[in-house]
Amino acid sequence: MRVITGSARGRVLETLKGDDVVRPTTDKVKEAIFSAIQFDIEGRTFLDVFAGSGQMGIEALSRGAKSAIFLDQSRKATECIKRNLMVTNLQPNATIYCTNSVNFLKTANIHYDIAFLDPPYNSGLLQEIIPIIAQNMGKSGVIICESALNDKILQKYYKFTLDRLHSYGKIKVSIYRHEDCINEN
Repeated sequence: MRVITGSARGRVLETLKGDDVVRPTTDKVKEAIFSAIQFDIEGRTFLDVFAGSGQMGIEALSRGAKSAIFLDQSRKATECIKRNLMVTNLQPNATIYCTNSVNFLKTANIHYDIAFLDPPYNSGLLQEIIPIIAQNMGKSGVIICESALNDKILQKYYKFTLDRLHSYGKIKVSIYRHEDCINEN
C-alpha cells in the first residue's frame, strides 16, 4: 500500500496484520475515488471514518487537504495511523481519535468537508452513520462510501443525493453531494 500522488507520493504505508487485519482500499479504487473528488480536496478537511491504516486521509493530506481527522475504535489501528503519518511527514495536519465512530459523530462538534466511510461490510454501520454525516455537513460537502456490492444504501440522505456510483468487483463506491450542488460538477 502506498501514497499515490502529492507531497508524500510513493511512500509505503503500513497496514495491520494478524487478528486485526483490515481490508485496505485497493490502489485502483483509491485512484478512482480521488480522481472523482480531485477538485474538492485542496484546503479542505477530510474525515476518514473507520480509518484502519489511515491511507485515505493520508492520501487526501498528500493531495493538499488542509487537515484530516481519523476515527477508529482500535488502538492498534490508531497507532498504525500515527506511524504512517510520521513516515509521510503529514502528522501536523492530522487529528486521530480512538473511539466508536458512530457515538463520536453523534456528539462531536467538529468541522469536515469530505467524509470517507468504509465500515465493516454488511454491518449496518454505513446506514447508521450516513444520516449523521449528512446532517452535519455543509452544502459543499462530499460523502464517499465504500461498501459491499450488495450493501443496501439509500439514494438520498437529507439533502445529500447519490451523485455517482461505481462498482469494482465485489465492492461499490457511492459518492453523495448536496442536492443544490449536483448539477455544478
